[in-house]
Amino acid sequence: MDEVRRLSILRRQTTAEVIAFFREVGVQQATGAIRTPACPRLDMLPRVCIPIRHGGLLLGFLWFLDPDESMTDEEIANVSPTTTDLALALYRENLSGEIASQHETEAIRLLLADEPDARQHGALALLDEGALADDGPSIAMAAKLIMCPGERLDEPARIAVEQALLESRRWLRPRQAVHMSRYDHGVLLVRCKRRRTGVEVREIAARLNAGLQSAVRGLPSVSGAVVGVGQIRSGLAELRESYDEATLAVRVALQLPAVGPIARWSKLGIYRVLSQLTSEDIRSASVHPGLEKLLDNPLHLPLLETLETYLDLACSAGATAQQMNLHRTSLYYRLQRVEELADTSLKDGHERLSLHLALKVARLAGRYRPGADTGGVVEHAGTG
Repeated sequence: MDEVRRLSILRRQTTAEVIAFFREVGVQQATGAIRTPACPRLDMLPRVCIPIRHGGLLLGFLWFLDPDESMTDEEIANVSPTTTDLALALYRENLSGEIASQHETEAIRLLLADEPDARQHGALALLDEGALADDGPSIAMAAKLIMCPGERLDEPARIAVEQALLESRRWLRPRQAVHMSRYDHGVLLVRCKRRRTGVEVREIAARLNAGLQSAVRGLPSVSGAVVGVGQIRSGLAELRESYDEATLAVRVALQLPAVGPIARWSKLGIYRVLSQLTSEDIRSASVHPGLEKLLDNPLHLPLLETLETYLDLACSAGATAQQMNLHRTSLYYRLQRVEELADTSLKDGHERLSLHLALKVARLAGRYRPGADTGGVVEHAGTG
């Protein structure tokens, strides 16, 4: 047994990287048995693959590990006819599952619709069809991949999202969650069961994130993934609001890597307000005209980072100097330069608020990226 088979047994699924490998060797196009090569990179032995088809429809595969490639053509030919009955059984099971999945997806679409009546209908449909056990406190989560520059969401990437959603559902209690894959993200809707719902939500989000990161590992088109978490609502019919929060949290996480791979709406602070602005509003916002001069010049990035850290730490010079590993003289010099260039005064509370907000808007707009290598140099005063 190899690692791919072992994980398949334990998790009842495989990784997107393994699926991509089998696609490359042509298993999906095969109409008869084929041999697949070993792949040391994936710790995978050679196999014999027999596609299971009914009326030309591919339903699955029958796999034989063949580490020494000793399985003869005659042995393979003797096995192949036995797939006919298996194909019919899988076809019936697949048809039943497809119908149930379509009903579930349609109910979720209604649940997340704009019209309140449609949401009520969607909630009732999920309960009547047994997709969810009962109504009550519920939450929405959104999963989105970060594609590499120039790459578009491809089939292996979509499969990775679907796998992560399915794995999260299997980890939960039966009939506790439903999911749906949308064009550019996945949706997980969970009925919260524990008294300590906060702990439960964190564990579910962590599980979804772990599954997502594992599923995309090795995919050349994907550079990362994020999970957005809405707030708990009292019932299923109110999940649209939680879903909106989850997708907005994803938007923030994509622009602000420091937020981390899991963005919880309740923890986003001022970004809860800013994320609800349109992209055009954010790009055109000019909260503090004086700061625009610094934002427009990449060489001023160290000054902006110093200012933001200072404001984030409640204008504590000691804490700022320690966090940025600066001498206090250097810190004061940088802040003085900000005041001069931005035509502002950090002694004015309204000015501090405007500057702080302007920096957060610039982050969300992608105009300000702390930690970027811009070649900026800040001259130091005196013994700085």
